[in-house]
Amino acid sequence: MDHAEQAALDKKAQQLLEEKEAEARLRTYKGPMAGVIALALCAWTAFQLYYTTLGAISAINLRAIHCIFLLSFTFILFPTYRKERRVRTVPPLWDVLFVIVTVLSFGYLILNYPRIAMSGGRVTAFEVFIAGAALLMVFEAARRASGNLALLALVFLAYNWFGAYLPGYFGHNGFLLKRVLITQFWGTQGVLGTGVGVSATYIFLFVLFGSYLKYSGFSRFINDFSLSLVGQSPGGPAKVAVIASALMGMINGSAVANVATTGTITIPLMKQTGYKKEFAGAVEAVASTGGQFCPPVMGAVGFVMAEFLGMSYTTVMLAAVVPALLYYVGLLLAVHFEAMKLGLSGLSREDLPRTLKVLREQGHMVLPLVMLIGLMFAGYTPLFAAVFSIFGTLAASWLRKETRMTWRKIFDATIEGAKGAISVGVCCVIIGVIIGTVTLTSLGLNMGYFILELVRNNNVYLTGFLVMVMSTILGMGVPGVAAYVIVQAVAAPVLVKAGASPLTSHLFCLIYACLSNITPPVAISAYVASGIAGSNQTKTGLWAVRLGAVGFIIPFFFLDNPVLLVGASGASAAATLWATCTALLGTAALVAGLEGWLFTKCSPAERLLLIAVAPALLHPGFTTDAAGICVFAALALWQFFRRRART
Repeated sequence: MDHAEQAALDKKAQQLLEEKEAEARLRTYKGPMAGVIALALCAWTAFQLYYTTLGAISAINLRAIHCIFLLSFTFILFPTYRKERRVRTVPPLWDVLFVIVTVLSFGYLILNYPRIAMSGGRVTAFEVFIAGAALLMVFEAARRASGNLALLALVFLAYNWFGAYLPGYFGHNGFLLKRVLITQFWGTQGVLGTGVGVSATYIFLFVLFGSYLKYSGFSRFINDFSLSLVGQSPGGPAKVAVIASALMGMINGSAVANVATTGTITIPLMKQTGYKKEFAGAVEAVASTGGQFCPPVMGAVGFVMAEFLGMSYTTVMLAAVVPALLYYVGLLLAVHFEAMKLGLSGLSREDLPRTLKVLREQGHMVLPLVMLIGLMFAGYTPLFAAVFSIFGTLAASWLRKETRMTWRKIFDATIEGAKGAISVGVCCVIIGVIIGTVTLTSLGLNMGYFILELVRNNNVYLTGFLVMVMSTILGMGVPGVAAYVIVQAVAAPVLVKAGASPLTSHLFCLIYACLSNITPPVAISAYVASGIAGSNQTKTGLWAVRLGAVGFIIPFFFLDNPVLLVGASGASAAATLWATCTALLGTAALVAGLEGWLFTKCSPAERLLLIAVAPALLHPGFTTDAAGICVFAALALWQFFRRRART
């Protein structure tokens, strides 16, 4: 593919990204204003780095100041409407007014919160007005940065009043406007709740870390290293897409953005190799989506989960290892079986980088990631590890002249990182409205009672199925971190009531919230990949569901028996290792059955038997494992000797 074709594809990907993600439609400024905004973004970054490490500041003040920066930059950078002129010298007058209202309302809170907290939440009529003005600014910012989520939050906010007219579990006595505004603004359950607290700490730092990795050449290293490892094997480009997209998706935390960036390279390569365009688009979408729950970074969502659960991040990260492993092994097997079925070969050895050369010239770029993991396992906080890893990225880039980050690159990485934190941060702020409503109205509790009433016998699997549907719907069209925060508030308590452990429940919700990116009818990742591939959207979405089948199934097998979650069940390391090995066999059986290929083409009966034996291997238990291994081994041997007889 020549430069002109690549440029055209990049432009198409950017257009698709702009359709799906607001942060791709930012205004650009000319003249002095451009410099002022850049310096303000750097000042925000310096503030966040200082007060999440060395500086001392109360949690409510940190969150309020973070909100001021978030909302102000949203009004300055995000257009008011889609067709607005993007290139400007100064922001529109109304956005200047919005910034002033934001600064005054949240500034008033910073100055007066201690007094109001000491009085037990007693506020004057003027302070109720301040809360209303701040909430309007939050909704306007959310409308620009995440339209769908703002609409969902508006429905939840309205529920504070119309819920009084609903019967049964979903009804309540109704609340006065004053009570709602106090909860949403003057308390810590609303817009200044845990969501924005996580945005002000973990999310900002890890988005910044991802930006520094990008400018240091880490993404190039991942792509070249993946090509050198699997590029020559059958269907090599698809395997490269899986590995590279998993690693980059793990860091940037946005499945859609990852598809739009790495997909412009991997999807054409897959099509040139011989994969169908629907299949190529689906592979990229599924690989990018899984990065949001792939350790060690998990797109920063793991830190949010650790905060909600009151656990160390290493506990959450270790628990997610096996589900992520099974997800990606299943995807790699799917692209391999498809390549064998179609008779595809890999790329020519002459066209691929040499592994040792890549490691020698670029291998030092993995040091920041090693530093991050090492510091967290050594017992340091994720915030400490993230800050040191950011500076470690700078140091690592200077080990070789080719990767050295200049002052210009550092400046650009800082600006891009700060901008990248805005849309996710605004999502976390507006999610506070949803969580505040759920808390005030007891909606989460009532929904739990409703689902348990439907299930009646506390069947954890049937409850899990209903939660899966709820998680997928609530997560549609929402970034991974935001989707999880919404889903856990409503769905996780339901699973806990049904008998699942808190960690298992939250991981269950996280996986399905992320998989909503590839679940029709709002499979955003699959649709962006389809646009790049030039394929049918519906077919690409259905292929994505099929390729991600392991991800949709695995959570049910750790829901009641979390032996597959490292360190979460109290089981021995040997038991977890055995369960993981048999689950890998079950994954292979499931994928082979769906693809119709193991060592050679499967007959309809063999496909059915492989799909049927997969649950026995995925389910932890000696009896099911023994039966599954015997049947799978017999089928594999039968296929192996049948292939040998034909050759």
